[in-house]
Amino acid sequence: MDILDEIKKDYVQDLIRKSKRADERDFFSYRKIKVEKGIFPAAEGSARVRLGDTQVVVGVKLGVGEPFSDRPDEGVLSTSAELLPLASPTFEPGPPDESAIELARVVDRGIRSSSAVNLHSLFIEDNLVWALFLDIYVLDHDGNLIDASALAAMAALSNAKLPKYEDGKILRDESSGGLKIDNKAVTCTFAKIDSKIVLDPSLDEEKAMDARLTIATTPTNICAIQKGGKGGFLIDEISELIDLSFKNGDGLRKLIE
Repeated sequence: MDILDEIKKDYVQDLIRKSKRADERDFFSYRKIKVEKGIFPAAEGSARVRLGDTQVVVGVKLGVGEPFSDRPDEGVLSTSAELLPLASPTFEPGPPDESAIELARVVDRGIRSSSAVNLHSLFIEDNLVWALFLDIYVLDHDGNLIDASALAAMAALSNAKLPKYEDGKILRDESSGGLKIDNKAVTCTFAKIDSKIVLDPSLDEEKAMDARLTIATTPTNICAIQKGGKGGFLIDEISELIDLSFKNGDGLRKLIE
């Protein structure tokens, strides 16, 4: 961490101790969120999410392939993330680094654990299924990439159309209907700074945080929980954050609809 980051960290910590945030939000409020669907006509589904100054786009592509041997009647879901160098001076070109891999895994886990996409509906015939590729691209990084990416991924999936498959060919200009979506999973990410906890941390708050907790939910269930950072959370704190995730999750899902 360079000297400028240290100064920002001290500034954020001092504000938090005074129960304030730099953008004047309360501790459990999101920045302004905007969701746009269908931004890439060539993709089967797509969406862009602006969360404050963080911007993420997600594209959905569908191909045909063999199923996994232990799930012969289910389609295949694959999630990847790319942290584009234009999004942040800390992002470098090349293969996905640990941050990109973690981002993809956390988003994938929420979607997969919630059974958001009905993978059985992607079965075509014996030994042939649809393979669904979910590609996350970070365009601007100002904190909380997980929630922005998870929301964009769910919006892109709800926007996606399944191409027709006839005589061994994918007819991308013709649709056989939308993807079968059984659940809408969203995530809420919290940062612990000293002894205080905030929702939707900005980039400066992430640099000052001791620990991070991401909770993925549907309207009725917890799908996944992911912790980051060296610090920890008390059981009572986790219980409160779960309640807040369900409460805020309803609002996030309305943005997708």
